[in-house]
Amino acid sequence: MKLATLSHGGRPALGVVEGDTVLDLTAGRVGAPASVQDFLALPEHDRAETLRAARKAPRLSLDAVRLHAPIPAPRLILCTGLNYAAHAREMGKAIPKAPAIFAKSPGAVAGPYDPVAHPGFSDSLDYEGELALVIGRAARAVSADEAAAVIAGYMVLNDFSLREHLRVEALVLAKSADGFAPCGPWLTLRDAAPKPDAMQLRTFVNGDLRQQACAEDMIFDPFALIEIVTRFITLQPGDILSTGSPPGSGAGFAPPRFLKPNDRVRVEIDGLGAIENVINPAQSPSRKETAHVFDEQGS
Repeated sequence: MKLATLSHGGRPALGVVEGDTVLDLTAGRVGAPASVQDFLALPEHDRAETLRAARKAPRLSLDAVRLHAPIPAPRLILCTGLNYAAHAREMGKAIPKAPAIFAKSPGAVAGPYDPVAHPGFSDSLDYEGELALVIGRAARAVSADEAAAVIAGYMVLNDFSLREHLRVEALVLAKSADGFAPCGPWLTLRDAAPKPDAMQLRTFVNGDLRQQACAEDMIFDPFALIEIVTRFITLQPGDILSTGSPPGSGAGFAPPRFLKPNDRVRVEIDGLGAIENVINPAQSPSRKETAHVFDEQGS
């Protein structure tokens, strides 16, 4: 089953996507969850009741609704750096012996087809297509063997960043600008999704294939990541864990092939769907005003 957070007729709604239609689970139901995030916050019994309501839900054309990020306001977004050996090599890095986990601001979340603003102060806007998982129940000290049970489902995510600022003093900012985590287009529930090691990912820029890999090429698979993260952090329903990007990001080319205004970036994963975002012209300060702000501070 594919659950979508959407809006229709000016109201938010939770939907079940079937082909080119969507079943509106919110219509006519007082107190019904209006997003995937609301759905995951329900007790198990109420989740089951909500899904049963799909049998009687009105059916809409997918073209008639607007799809939003499945988890519009996550509590936590964790990402994984250098989780494909080939990507580590293209970046001139050693193969990591432990996953490089970092946080991305929840405010970076955007819808699957929302535009992303090109920053006016940097020429190093980069893309990274990724498989992301969403947690379905509280998880603490979960073993890799048990990890599948805490995953609600999977979705596509693009981990945008400003490469020139990817250093300690600016990492969160470089990864977390507005719109730098578009995701979706829906949440494919775990039981309806392919096994992670069978998921093929592809990223295109203006129709040009830049990234192509299978999730089985990861150094640390999703279950290993959950085991490691939950040693330190209790994950909650709706938390997002993105599993890293394969080779082929803009920084991996010589010379680099960073994004420019009006570029179109599409990330697709077999069995999960695709997201596609256009890079809008900058609405932020010019490069000369902010380019070296961290250097000027002595960092």
